[in-house]
Amino acid sequence: MIIMVRRFIALAFAGALLLSMPALAQESSRSKAGFAFPAQGPVKILVFRPDVQVGEQTTGGMNQPNADWTAKARTLLGEALGRAQEARSNELVIMLELEGERGALLADYRALFRAVTGEVVTHKLFKGNRLPTKKATFNWTLGPGAAQLAAIGGGDYGLFIYTYDSYGSAGRKAAQVFGMLMGVAITAGVHTGYAGLVDLHTGELVWINADLRMGGDVREPDGADKRIKQLLEDFPTREGAAAATATR
Repeated sequence: MIIMVRRFIALAFAGALLLSMPALAQESSRSKAGFAFPAQGPVKILVFRPDVQVGEQTTGGMNQPNADWTAKARTLLGEALGRAQEARSNELVIMLELEGERGALLADYRALFRAVTGEVVTHKLFKGNRLPTKKATFNWTLGPGAAQLAAIGGGDYGLFIYTYDSYGSAGRKAAQVFGMLMGVAITAGVHTGYAGLVDLHTGELVWINADLRMGGDVREPDGADKRIKQLLEDFPTREGAAAATATR
């Protein structure tokens, strides 16, 4: 039952992204006004296990989950993320899978993050569905209770990553070609994702990036590197870094 619910949530999220956004809107990122990492000292980022869903899109457009593809993609994306953050001189702290009360706490906050992020993606990042009260502000939070995660994992910031890939099957691709001949638009493959950074001391969401048409085959090392590069586009830098770059 739990697995079925998770599959439903993944499908619903991906479908909502595609249906609720204008066709031309593909990628967007936002940061909390004035936010930057401290100029000096280590930046410890607590990384939660990437929420990865990989499957095959059937002829009828449904997603058939593939456990092997998902496991491989999760490993490759984790490795690519490590390389990307090392290049930024940020220290990654991997949040272990927890059990008992702490495991329940972690699950609750991951679910809360998905809910908050869904609201940000739908009502802030892309034109068409923006809330009037959120147009000029970026003010989203998981609440001060998120500090519990910092105490457990040892990071100052929490990085959440979600990717959803449904690769078009041979039948789906054939349907796409047939649709073109008939003047009907049929997509073959769905590739969406987002990444978000939370200040674990305050619970504030300080940066988010979402892309409705992601590239990179997450089942391959090079593709995973490309996906992480897209997910981390406009990732926060240290104080003074932007100014220093501009004066070069």
